[in-house]
Amino acid sequence: MHDRTPEAPVPTPDPARWRVLAVLLATLFMMMISVSIVNVVLPSVQVGLGATQADLQWVLAGYALTFGVLLVAAGRAGDVYGRGAIFLAGVLLFTLSSVAAGMAADPLALNVARAVQGIGSGLINPQIMGMIQHYFRGKERGRAYGSVGTVLGLSVALGPLLGGTLIAWLGPDAGWRWTFLINVPVGVVAVVLALRWFPRPLFTGARARSRQAARSLAPGTGGPVAKRTDMDPVGGVLLGLGVLAVLLPFVQGRQTPWVWWLLPTGLAVVAGWVLWEKNYAARGKSPMVDLGLFRIGSYSMGTAVAGLYFVGMPSVWVLVAIYVQQGQGFSALQAGLLGLPAAACTAVGSHLAGMRVMEYGRKIVISGIGCALAGLLICIAVIELHARGMIGMWWLLAGLAFLGLAQGAVISPNQALTMLEVPLKSVGSAAGVMQTSQRIGTAVGMAMITAVFFAVLAASDWDVAMRVGLAAIAVVVLATLCVALADQRRRAREG
Repeated sequence: MHDRTPEAPVPTPDPARWRVLAVLLATLFMMMISVSIVNVVLPSVQVGLGATQADLQWVLAGYALTFGVLLVAAGRAGDVYGRGAIFLAGVLLFTLSSVAAGMAADPLALNVARAVQGIGSGLINPQIMGMIQHYFRGKERGRAYGSVGTVLGLSVALGPLLGGTLIAWLGPDAGWRWTFLINVPVGVVAVVLALRWFPRPLFTGARARSRQAARSLAPGTGGPVAKRTDMDPVGGVLLGLGVLAVLLPFVQGRQTPWVWWLLPTGLAVVAGWVLWEKNYAARGKSPMVDLGLFRIGSYSMGTAVAGLYFVGMPSVWVLVAIYVQQGQGFSALQAGLLGLPAAACTAVGSHLAGMRVMEYGRKIVISGIGCALAGLLICIAVIELHARGMIGMWWLLAGLAFLGLAQGAVISPNQALTMLEVPLKSVGSAAGVMQTSQRIGTAVGMAMITAVFFAVLAASDWDVAMRVGLAAIAVVVLATLCVALADQRRRAREG
């Protein structure tokens, strides 16, 4: 059983921690800009490369699949080989694949580059959470996670505007290419600063430490034999295949209906992975994921909150973009401007929540989920009143601003609370599992919510379809609220 108390704060915090955080935030900004910019440039990619709709779908799907499949294995690799080393490998891979994407001569080359970009992002993300856990304690950890949320909000806002500006300035073909190439200087600077600023222990993983222990405690010295730490390659392959088979139908099922047959296979493979991990641990080896993590209430409940929240909320922005552009005649620039106040609210909300999350705990997440419900209800009311000719569509800004505050008060604070009691030796794989739940939640939610939206649209009109779609999201958010309240009651009982 894991120790349920948080790790004791170090007497003297490492002075390098803020420089480490600066490198992490710059890299995160680069990755998230690259994600948010892609939807804007797809029409230019189609013209510039002569891409089909299927090609464009894989620009998005290839990245999402490789990113989601790799998260847990990447987190485990950081635990075993050193988070600094895996982080650097991810940044180098992301930067080189950005060059390849910007120089792509045909759709296949672009899609391969995007898939490799997803691998780079998958390597980087768990290391960001792992290093924050390692170097920050108490209120400082909350502020660090708040900074992560602020960067996420800014990148979501600036990505579409930057993409539109580059295309307007450089033209459609050169413009979309530079949306990838602008990652290169950021990636190079991140690598240089990481090599200069990251403390050496970040490049030493559990495997090196276990070898040191083995030399000092080997048989014949009177001490116990140190437990060998490894990557659990069979467990990694099983989980990767299982996640891929679960994700693919939700990411690609509309274009390729036969892939839905993979879903039960994927679930069976994940079940087989759980059995393998239990058996691996029973044999005295170090499993890829310590399943005992799920006996930590804050971790299991927080992971459930993260997964459920991502089933609902990411779909809001997809529905809004479709509705205002195709249903209401907004331009791409107008649609981008519609999301600016929400992104600013995300940044502000993340900062404020990060300052207080260690003081108020799960209450901040609960208040953020309440903001999400309020924002959805406001958006539904605005669409209804607009359909009656009583107000303009720009009133959606009010509801979307509430959703922005919700993003800031839920995502990063929930990450901080979920990881609070996770032992440092397992933080990489634990972060990978939580982020995988978010990726699966997003894929499932996008498939379900957009299916509901287009089914209603086929039988009715844009306004009705949008209201029903937002109501479906509200049901998911309400379920998320129930889990968060249950966790709050658990915390109150345990004192």
